[in-house]
Amino acid sequence: MIGMEKMMSEQVTLTPKKFSLEVEKVAFEKNITHMDAVIVCCEQFGIDPEYAAKLLTKSVKEKIELNAMDLNYLPKSAKLPV
Repeated sequence: MIGMEKMMSEQVTLTPKKFSLEVEKVAFEKNITHMDAVIVCCEQFGIDPEYAAKLLTKSVKEKIELNAMDLNYLPKSAKLPV
């Protein structure tokens, strides 16, 4: 019961910056995509993945979009040659 209370207090104080940093950390440590890291973090914090979208920073959303393009989940956008 004490563990659940701690989790609830963490969920209340969970900010977009904290959640996004945790997603980045999980993605790096487990060598998984950011999409998968969001799911892992949702399970860890006990939150719904639909709600997690509100907790992601713009940079993490962009990384998820790039992951999706690399995996052919989204059409690739035109890139300028550099």
